[in-house]
Amino acid sequence: MSSDRDLVHDHIVVGVDGSEPSKHALRWALFLALATGSTVEAVTAWEPLTAYGWMGAGFAYMPTDWDPAGDAEKALIATVDEVFDEHRPPGLQITVLEGNAATVLLERSAGARMLVMGSRGHGGFAGLLLGSVSAVCTAHAVCPVLVLHGTTPPPTGTASPAGPTS
Repeated sequence: MSSDRDLVHDHIVVGVDGSEPSKHALRWALFLALATGSTVEAVTAWEPLTAYGWMGAGFAYMPTDWDPAGDAEKALIATVDEVFDEHRPPGLQITVLEGNAATVLLERSAGARMLVMGSRGHGGFAGLLLGSVSAVCTAHAVCPVLVLHGTTPPPTGTASPAGPTS
């Protein structure tokens, strides 16, 4: 019988902003999830624009049809589809939340087995990654954090809950 503590650590959170490093992190998160019997939670955060200024003779305005949460969700789904194609991992959770990327990742990973992210991101949304998200997360996370530098692929072969195999 599983305890509540076992159930808390059954997923790996991965920060995804559409950048190549975040796609790489998503691949690693899947490998680690398979190796540990966990699921993957792909997380994107978005922040509302907070600065308004003068444009010509009038105020700048926000388009009335702009849906940042919907756009962020579409971008996350497109990234997941690109990385996994039709082979989405079982139990994959897609999470889109409003807020600072580091804060959102820290909150989502509080009960996770691990937090995985690329060392740099860019995202397609203004304010998605402000400052060094990986530095903040490594300093404040309460779970292990894997920050991927470079493009080293996950180990070859398949991973299973018993561990990776070649």
